[in-house]
Amino acid sequence: MTAFLISGASVWDGLADAPAQGLEVWVEDGRVRAVGADLSPPPDAETVDLTGHTLTPGFIDCHTHVAIQPDILRSLVGSSAAAALRAVPVLRSLLAGGFTTIRDLTCADVAYTTLDLRDAVAAGLVEGPRMLVAPHLISARGGHGDFSGVLDDQRQGRKRVLEMAAADGPDEIRTRVREEVRAGADWIKFAASGGFSSPSDDPSRPAYSQEEMDTLVATAADLGVPATPHVYSDEGVQRAVRAGVRSVEHGNLASAGTLAMIEEAGVFLVPTLYTILADARRVDDDAYWSTRPPYKRRKFRQFHDALLAAAEHLAASDVRIAFGTDAGMFPHAENWREFPALVSAGISPLRALKAATSVAAELLRLDDLGVIAEGRTADLVAMPGDPFSDIEATGRVDFVMKAGVIHHRPPRSGGRGSGRG
Repeated sequence: MTAFLISGASVWDGLADAPAQGLEVWVEDGRVRAVGADLSPPPDAETVDLTGHTLTPGFIDCHTHVAIQPDILRSLVGSSAAAALRAVPVLRSLLAGGFTTIRDLTCADVAYTTLDLRDAVAAGLVEGPRMLVAPHLISARGGHGDFSGVLDDQRQGRKRVLEMAAADGPDEIRTRVREEVRAGADWIKFAASGGFSSPSDDPSRPAYSQEEMDTLVATAADLGVPATPHVYSDEGVQRAVRAGVRSVEHGNLASAGTLAMIEEAGVFLVPTLYTILADARRVDDDAYWSTRPPYKRRKFRQFHDALLAAAEHLAASDVRIAFGTDAGMFPHAENWREFPALVSAGISPLRALKAATSVAAELLRLDDLGVIAEGRTADLVAMPGDPFSDIEATGRVDFVMKAGVIHHRPPRSGGRGSGRG
């Protein structure tokens, strides 16, 4: 039996409007045994003193790419083994930053690298967050997931590889979904519009017809797997919502009316605002763009005003926002920056923190996570300070417990055998 008494911290349970004072959390055998004042854990329980900290549920990032680097073209030409090896320290750093669960939405090869990483974490072979995985981005040819257009004539032999999960028309789409599920996919991801990181497609244009999206989402649903689209286009979002997706990824060109449609349908939105706003707000900064693709800058310049307006519409809406970063498009150690990005757009710290805890767990149907409550899995993180008054405290996490196992702790946070007896 392994038991801990966590004391001294302000405790936010993932649901309340503010942290509570004077509470302790008793963890035993990987679960929260009790939350309250003056608890009586077993005599051999270890007391962890987190005075000056705020304790929250473990963070959940619903949109990561652990096997992709910011230089996406380099990711595309490397081996699957190299991608997996590069992802191991990424997973370790995510856990150290307080992310105890992630949903990885696409690797950059035809292999199933992220499924192998998921299974390695679950087996204890690799330290990192628990993972849910959509292995590949199902995309129309010439769409966001088809990078074969970057090849010159001498390298056309790699075209099939860089098309990755390309599928056109209902029959081919249906087959591709079944292949992903056969391999062990937890989620199906597809490109419902163009994007900013791909060279030749248009973020404002839908990529699949309504029939194609309907087929894709229905095929996944028949197999018990939820689907989510990469999408910016207003029309693309609407088609995806009509098709029955569970969440929308990005949606950063969605109008106020389309956001209302998302809300009415009960669909979650993962807006990945940090990477979007960082690029949009610095579109005229030559130094910032000196190491970034020129085509990406052109797109952000074209859609600059619409992106900033959509962020304002999102803050004013009641859409269920779930936290996701799109890390891999930028360095993984910066995942926490999504919190201040959400707040900078007018979203309250409470809504941002719920997005990464209770709301994210609801999106992912992980009913045992996202809340600190009796009987729940003990995924707990703590940071010095108060993220409700200083959202950047989320970047200072120094205590991480995943399923009752402490992976990181601040100095002098208590010692074994210091329970009450």
